[in-house]
Amino acid sequence: MRRWTRRSFLFQASLAVTQGQNPQARYDALVRGGHVVDPSQALSAIRDVAIAGGKIARVAESIPAAEARQVIDAKGHVVTPGLIDIHVHVYDGVAPLGIPADANCIAKGVTTAVDAGSAGAHTFPGLRKYVINVVDTRVFALLNISVVGQSTLSPDNPWGELIDLRLANPKLAIKTIEQNRDVIVGVKIRLTENIAGKHDLQALHMAREASDAVGLPLMVHIGGSFSTLPQILAVMKRGDVITHTYRAGAGGILDERQRVLPEVRKAVERGVRLDVGHGAGSFSWKVAEAAFGQDLAPGTISSDVHQYNVAGPVFDLATTLSKFLHLGMSLEQVIERAASNPAKTFGFPAGLGTLKEGSAGDVAIFKLAEGDFEFRDAQGETRIGHRRLMPVATIKSGRVYGSATIPVVTV
Repeated sequence: MRRWTRRSFLFQASLAVTQGQNPQARYDALVRGGHVVDPSQALSAIRDVAIAGGKIARVAESIPAAEARQVIDAKGHVVTPGLIDIHVHVYDGVAPLGIPADANCIAKGVTTAVDAGSAGAHTFPGLRKYVINVVDTRVFALLNISVVGQSTLSPDNPWGELIDLRLANPKLAIKTIEQNRDVIVGVKIRLTENIAGKHDLQALHMAREASDAVGLPLMVHIGGSFSTLPQILAVMKRGDVITHTYRAGAGGILDERQRVLPEVRKAVERGVRLDVGHGAGSFSWKVAEAAFGQDLAPGTISSDVHQYNVAGPVFDLATTLSKFLHLGMSLEQVIERAASNPAKTFGFPAGLGTLKEGSAGDVAIFKLAEGDFEFRDAQGETRIGHRRLMPVATIKSGRVYGSATIPVVTV
């Protein structure tokens, strides 16, 4: 995998970028002529987007280039709010799953990411100091109920962080969250049997205790658990998140006849959210196709990108979104599930996932390529899709970044 540093993509873009001549210009940056897709405003049309002072200043049919210091020509491209990926692993160098945040998030159209449980109470200070506080990507975290976080499970060590239940500590989790409420947005637990053993429900109730005490959602990693999914769902509440919704195998959302479990529908009806969390082993074409055939779509689309899938089959959030285009979702629907809906899932600062005037100056620019593209799931099965979102450039708080996907040229 190619390593990207900040210098590799900062202030670069594969679109035509020109510097304005007016130092008194009203806007710091102007994205012109792109197909703007902003589900938060029911907007899908050719528009210009202007940014000033790190905020969205104006969205209009035509904004004069002379009014901006920097102009990006986005004609023929898709322009969206900066994407929000609510399931990544970016505790690089500590958690076995960890990868660099900037090369895999902001360089791929994701301005805001949630590290989903890489750190627990004992390891979170390092995640904050060495990742959250220093990377360009806006990183939040879900705190693992295990004090060691996801520091034990790897291809060479198949035992996860809750095999020894003594490592689950609700009181310490609560204390850590209270000390870091500005960046911790929820609690994370993984319930696969080699991670949580046969005491998964006991561990889940401990995570529930911490979640309830701090008033934040609980994200539950399902599939391959000792206990059944209906038993797990019975512990979950409104606002909680199931991740790995379309995972194949035991413990998933389908019964033996490939029908969606009634308990899953009841959970959704009472406000439990469904998240994709593609990952290395948690997205199946067959499960997704069966679920979509029964009108069970996800509320959020996340990548679960990490060390063991960043070179495939996940690659990035844009590729995951492209798979859902193949499943029949519209461009507007997939962007909604990667921008508008994630912004409502956790307690992020106001103004993320939208291009409304006054919101964060976060913009993502994509090429929507047409052709024949092979998309692989976690089981190695492939489908041929005909549209693929490819990151081109990203703007976060008014600062322009290029892409780690498409060669970059600034003119």
